[in-house]
Amino acid sequence: MWVERHETEGARWEVARREPRAELRSYLLGAPEGWTQVRGEPRSLREVPFPGVPLILNLGPPWEIDDPRKQPERRDSFVAGMHAAPTIVRAASSWACIELRLTPLGAHRFLRLPMHELVNRSVELEDLLPRAGELTTRLREAHSWPERFDLIEAFLARRLADSLPPSPGVEWSWHRLRRTGGRASIGELAAELGWSHRRLIARFREQIGLAPKTVARVLRFDRAVAALGSPTSRGLAEIAFDCGYFDQAHLNRDFRELAGTTPTVFLRSKLDSGGVAA
Repeated sequence: MWVERHETEGARWEVARREPRAELRSYLLGAPEGWTQVRGEPRSLREVPFPGVPLILNLGPPWEIDDPRKQPERRDSFVAGMHAAPTIVRAASSWACIELRLTPLGAHRFLRLPMHELVNRSVELEDLLPRAGELTTRLREAHSWPERFDLIEAFLARRLADSLPPSPGVEWSWHRLRRTGGRASIGELAAELGWSHRRLIARFREQIGLAPKTVARVLRFDRAVAALGSPTSRGLAEIAFDCGYFDQAHLNRDFRELAGTTPTVFLRSKLDSGGVAA
């Protein structure tokens, strides 16, 4: 269990992390995180695509989610499918939540619905899981982070225990794409599985959400975002080459489409908390 407390002239926040139980780790991209901000300014955050499905268990005021393709929406606890475009999330001056970053296959098992129904969308958790309200009530009543994480892990374990495993072919191709940072040839994946392109795309849409080619693009972009934030100083041309882009112009185009801004502006917008200001 790690709890970090931070304070700047304008804000004070806390983040708690705990490694999940062994049987849950393969369904999560990282340790669950609990966040609270007790002092600060209302903030707009730029959320960019990543190769996972965020599940937000809200402990404070609702969030406003601004998708440029539709009207802003207010959300309490919610889940968002894989995205291929940026989203702006607005928080109050004081807020609190727990974030789980599920793998797409973990989300498919946990939610038990076709994942393409969530692509580029955020949905109230209670609309998908009617008993989620009981969980969030208990989380708000809990007195410590360990107690909250215990509740979440028990809830996840129950849902996963009653679900069917993913298709072995989709699971294999997903891991192959992740290991290669999105560089694996989609045609070669289909050929090795003995599947047609159409079958591979259909299975990915059902169990991951996006088509394999778009998943590869998000994986490549996510790797570039991580490289951009690394303390090791590297130029954009080198990052583009290392992450599998044709050239720096290709990297810039992906950032404009997936992040809504340029790599340089994106880097300048990083906040002390790790988020990105819109």
